[in-house]
Amino acid sequence: MASETEKIHALLQPCSTESLISSLGLGILCLVADRLLQFPIIQQNDWLRALSDNAVHCMIGMWSWAIVIGVKKKTDLGEIVLAGFLASVIDIDHFFLAGSVSLKAALTLPRRPFLHCSTVIPIVALTLKFVMHLFKLKGSWCFLPWMLFISWTSHHIRDGIRHGLWICPFGKTSPLPFWLYVIITSSLPHICSFVMYLTGTRQMMSSKRGIHIDV
Repeated sequence: MASETEKIHALLQPCSTESLISSLGLGILCLVADRLLQFPIIQQNDWLRALSDNAVHCMIGMWSWAIVIGVKKKTDLGEIVLAGFLASVIDIDHFFLAGSVSLKAALTLPRRPFLHCSTVIPIVALTLKFVMHLFKLKGSWCFLPWMLFISWTSHHIRDGIRHGLWICPFGKTSPLPFWLYVIITSSLPHICSFVMYLTGTRQMMSSKRGIHIDV
């Protein structure tokens, strides 16, 4: 059994000075990256705009997950890269809806594609968690539903500054204020970490990394 000190340390880890500084850096990344994307040289080129926008989604996803787990060893980098991939791969649904690999067709859709419906996020995360439990994959991969949740949510929140959030079946919200987007995105890793602790996921992840914390 872990001591009370170890339990408290696990709970407060997301609020450590290092974590809070990383969160501030994430907020600065959001602020700077989206301002840079407004440069005419980027906005006037469809390919450059699409690739740059997707790259920012990827970086935010990677940075967010790095805050959640804390980068302690090289093997953690694989998880961080996966989080970035999940944050950026959502945009593939533009091409599915367009029924074409044409970038122009993907950028001029009559409606938003299905993976950009925010209701999909908890449904997919919970379904993934159930499937992992069913096939007894919850040990080493216990983090995956949470990674998907934070990566996809960061993508949706960022898209929300332009299009609002699409919450089926209730409709769409107004576009999010830029300051709210920055605050939510930089706070999301801490909220996710806290809920992961309450559900026991952080303890399982700590055990996987060689730190045993029982509750």
